[in-house]
Amino acid sequence: MSGGHHISAFLEMMSAERGAAKNTIAAYRRDLDDYAHFLSRRSLSVLSADRGAVTAYLDSLKNEGLAASSSARRLSALRQFHQFLCADGLRGDDPTRIVASPKTRRALPKVLSIAEVDRLLTTAEEQANRAASPQEQAAALRLYVLLELLYATGMRVSELVSLRRSAVMRDTSFITVLGKGNKERVVPLNDRARDAIKTYLATIEPGPYLFPAKGAEGYLSRQVFARDLKALAGMAGISAARVAPHVLRHAFASHLLAGGADLRVVQMLLGHADISTTQIYTHVLDEKLRTLVESHHPLNRPATGR
Repeated sequence: MSGGHHISAFLEMMSAERGAAKNTIAAYRRDLDDYAHFLSRRSLSVLSADRGAVTAYLDSLKNEGLAASSSARRLSALRQFHQFLCADGLRGDDPTRIVASPKTRRALPKVLSIAEVDRLLTTAEEQANRAASPQEQAAALRLYVLLELLYATGMRVSELVSLRRSAVMRDTSFITVLGKGNKERVVPLNDRARDAIKTYLATIEPGPYLFPAKGAEGYLSRQVFARDLKALAGMAGISAARVAPHVLRHAFASHLLAGGADLRVVQMLLGHADISTTQIYTHVLDEKLRTLVESHHPLNRPATGR
């Protein structure tokens, strides 16, 4: 295969000098072998390929149905490989230097409707109030409080399950959340969440965490919460595949924006360092703006007779 020894030399460098993992090396080899085969079918090599050949290769990946994110990863491998060839004096130019990376679209978050979230909360409350064994009732009440807090604050699941009891001991409308990078932020609590916490606190033993568990960390694991939430979704008549803790965080943000909240406020409540992360939720605003234009633009109103 044309260029095979150059690819091997590049991979040896990646392993020896950059400490690339075996899986990374294997992935690079597959990508570069495929690229070299593409070139050889056009009577080209890795030393003679120009920008047009690289672009044609990316076009072939697109025609094969490869996702833009996967094509972008392939291009990254080609860039590093050609930079290596240039650094070793095997090529005087880098044909990937001005090739645009395939545009990837960030997937929209899964969001439950307000009615579906209400159904989840209602079902959780009913389960917490039904007659059951003390152990079952304690687990049901815990799940209800978790849901109320998650939908009221939009916390990350890791922030929620590790919430310290001291954060909610005072009768206040706000709690302090310890987020990524140990950064604190203050988020408001609605009456439902505050009342649920009061009831719950009266049922648990004293300790540092609001949701204690016997594991090494001392608090409820995210996996247990996710499992219990999916079981609750089934009881509420909602597909378990559509429900996970992060979906409630998405619902919190999307429903706030749909209700008219400012994007900067939502950014602060979610604990996003950069507003570009929060902008994934602007699909809600786009839909709202479209509806407003259709409803209020004079050209969209039916003509009236004179």
